[in-house]
Amino acid sequence: MNVRNKAQVGKGHARRVSVAASVLLLMQVGTAHAGPAEQAKRIYERLVGEEPSATTLQSMTQAITATPGQQGLLNAAAIATQQPDFYNVVVKNMVTPWSNRDQTVFAPLNDYTATVIGMVRDDVAFNTALSGDILYTINSSGLPAPSNASNAHYATAEQNGVDLSATLKQTTQSGTYGTPTAATAGLLTTYGAEAAFFINGTNRAMFRFTMINHLCNDMQTVMDTTRPTDRIRQDVARSPGGDSRVFLNTCVGCHSGMDPMAQAFAYYNFNGTVGAVVNTGTMQYTAGQVQPKYFINATNFQYGFVTPDDSWSNRWRAGSNAALGWDPSLPGSGSGAKSLGTELESSDAFAQCQVNKVFQAVCFRAPTSAADMATVSTIKASFKAGGYKLKSVFQQAAAACPGS
Repeated sequence: MNVRNKAQVGKGHARRVSVAASVLLLMQVGTAHAGPAEQAKRIYERLVGEEPSATTLQSMTQAITATPGQQGLLNAAAIATQQPDFYNVVVKNMVTPWSNRDQTVFAPLNDYTATVIGMVRDDVAFNTALSGDILYTINSSGLPAPSNASNAHYATAEQNGVDLSATLKQTTQSGTYGTPTAATAGLLTTYGAEAAFFINGTNRAMFRFTMINHLCNDMQTVMDTTRPTDRIRQDVARSPGGDSRVFLNTCVGCHSGMDPMAQAFAYYNFNGTVGAVVNTGTMQYTAGQVQPKYFINATNFQYGFVTPDDSWSNRWRAGSNAALGWDPSLPGSGSGAKSLGTELESSDAFAQCQVNKVFQAVCFRAPTSAADMATVSTIKASFKAGGYKLKSVFQQAAAACPGS
């Protein structure tokens, strides 16, 4: 029985997680002292999303038997992560919700998701995911060309059932989309991210969803009313409903930290529409010219901050959010999305978030027990010391919960 079933979405055959099968597996986790064959089977199912072939199961069992202990489990996990569906199903299903506002796995393949899959496959340092000039395209015939006006290249590949593990090709956003190299910021400036988080609004959505997806904190968990308010924009009313206490006790908590950092996105916009299936439109970058969306609702408080450029400052390096573990070697300020991405991806919270998400995706539980938290801490230290290779995090997580 498959751990994750595969469901048809639209014309493509996008394989999705089966809730019923996951629940069944969770029940099976309680089996104590599993032998090498059972451990191998569980590792494979959790990393690939289906049962292993007899040949693969034998190879993984031999790997565990030949080297008893943690290393044998890691060797078996390395075999599992060579399988195409580790990338085509498991990594894809984990990452897809990061690329859309609805946070749903049932979204068409886009360049955001494809780029993460490629980075995992190729062991690209994941602490460049929010700052690098990186993009993965698909080397397969019959696909529309990658474009800064459409993600049809990726959606069509998914509809055609293309094997991403074999066809993804690393390239650059500057070379493919024409974005200036200095304006590229990894996943933040992919078409998928811009269509979801730079469309309409005030560009605060990009900051909020980046915090959710990559630092595992939504705005209410990082509220701090002790930060200066001098860079909160004009559109934030200072007396909502005629009561200034709401602003001082609630609004300030988010905006005093978010607005100075979201200023990094001042030159970005997605000019398009949100479609029922995919967004359509064009990514825009206006170097030196602040997007009009930064000045909307200026009469809400005309004495508020007027955005002059894309310079940003991290006010959370002090106060309660210093606990996010900012890199002391960085200045904590800069200009543009690339340097802000570096600030975020260099934090301890970024590394912790990636490990937590992978652990939950592989072990089917959040790391809440003391033992699980100790395991996650060990994996995080290895992740950071080993060059931020996310594939190794999957392997270590699977080896940490094989059922023994």
